[in-house]
Amino acid sequence: MTDQDAAIATVRGWIDGARRVVVLTGAGISTDSGIPDFRGPQGLWTKNPEAEKMATIGHYMADRELRKRSWRMFLAWEIDDREPNAGHRALVELERRGVLDTLITQNVDGLHQKAGLSPAAIVEIHGTRRDVLCMECGERAPIERALARVRAGEEDPACRSCGGILKSATISFGQSLVMEDLQRAERAAQGCDLLLAVGTTLAVYPIAGVVPIAKSAGARVVILNAQPTEMDDLADAVLRGSISEILPRLVDPA
Repeated sequence: MTDQDAAIATVRGWIDGARRVVVLTGAGISTDSGIPDFRGPQGLWTKNPEAEKMATIGHYMADRELRKRSWRMFLAWEIDDREPNAGHRALVELERRGVLDTLITQNVDGLHQKAGLSPAAIVEIHGTRRDVLCMECGERAPIERALARVRAGEEDPACRSCGGILKSATISFGQSLVMEDLQRAERAAQGCDLLLAVGTTLAVYPIAGVVPIAKSAGARVVILNAQPTEMDDLADAVLRGSISEILPRLVDPA
């Protein structure tokens, strides 16, 4: 048995004995579904720095040409065609077993819901790209309506109710998190006996703060990520490798 196998067996035992598990997921859980992460070696922002600019609210609101490129990028990503992988499905199994208290996700791809996880169990801390939001009147609608208009030739579709700027219902740099979501995530971390951080570098605050919150409350902390994270020293166990291979082993050894 390798050291990794031994660590997996240990963490599996912790999960089997847990009563309340909180999971924090980042972009790394979706890379095996064909969705690039952001800061990794092949990350979206690593390869295309302008994409990070598109995710900054001040630039997006002020620059119509940037918005046009952003809508074209949405079409090119074809995220809606992506399917959940074994990592997403493993977390559904965790919920089925009755020990998943809350899943906090930094992702906006909707793959946890698509895998079958109950929406009520999920905190989408950075919003969702499944919806579009008018930045003027606040009207919300499925993003596919706006994307259909882009496909039909509108380069920067405006709100049909008030003419305001449309944007995906994601939290961009420069926007505040939804306070109720952050408070819910922090309460979950305070009340869990095991926190599992999956596919995140734990570099984005304030949500990365749920890890030390859980640790301070007495929970075990397990980190599963392809690369080192900023909180590896805080963890009770650190696992490296393919999330879609390791996570099912932690949750369903059969």
